[in-house]
Amino acid sequence: MEDITKYNIIRIKDRGVLKEEDTVVIEYPFTIFLNDEEIITLLCSPNSLKELTIGFLHSEGLIDSISDIEKIILDKEKGIAYVYSKNTNRLNKKFHGKRTITSGCGKGTVFYNVVDSFNSKKIEDKIDITIKQIMDLIKEFNKSSQLFLDTGGVHSCALCDINKIIIFKEDIGRHNALDKVLGKALLEDIDFKDKIILTSGRISSEILIKVAKRQIPVIVSRSAPTSLSIDIAKELNIILIGFARGKRMNIYSNFPTLKV
Repeated sequence: MEDITKYNIIRIKDRGVLKEEDTVVIEYPFTIFLNDEEIITLLCSPNSLKELTIGFLHSEGLIDSISDIEKIILDKEKGIAYVYSKNTNRLNKKFHGKRTITSGCGKGTVFYNVVDSFNSKKIEDKIDITIKQIMDLIKEFNKSSQLFLDTGGVHSCALCDINKIIIFKEDIGRHNALDKVLGKALLEDIDFKDKIILTSGRISSEILIKVAKRQIPVIVSRSAPTSLSIDIAKELNIILIGFARGKRMNIYSNFPTLKV
């Protein structure tokens, strides 16, 4: 399924009024069912839907690991994923339906409770990474998003080691892009504990918590963090970096562990 479509538009330029064809990113309603119970409808980009499904369910605690899933059926024409799990988290089922509107793109919905952040373990192992390596990763990251260059309408997210990007995904929502990356990593059984998340979007508390739950020690964004995300990062010893652009960045937490 294509991520983009074309529209005829009127473009205003210095040269005047022009009739042109414009490339626009597709917004796709995608509903997830877990054991035949409707969980949520996400507004997303129509790619990496299996990874998005797994990443979302794991992020929200509705599955504990990839081994909980018995079967996934994707109906891309109808925009539906049917997931069958042998072990759902009863506590989360108890709170099912208590959804909170978050700061995600398009008023994204998550089963979010800020207390989750302080139930995450502190990062104990220090990652051996330099500011130069982070700058190099951001440079590679900025060159990777052809869909953004074509449309200007998506967020990007990547999972990296200290030298290279391992997984790169895009979506109209920054939450979805991150869940796609995390879902892909779960499918490939990648260890998160020495990895880095790069994102194009704002680092809010719910984004930070998704990272903290995987014990990922570093998150870097081209955009800004919120105050609560900084507080949580400090509490959990996560390196949080914002406004990483060119040779500039703001380090908001755990900066003594970084090497120049």
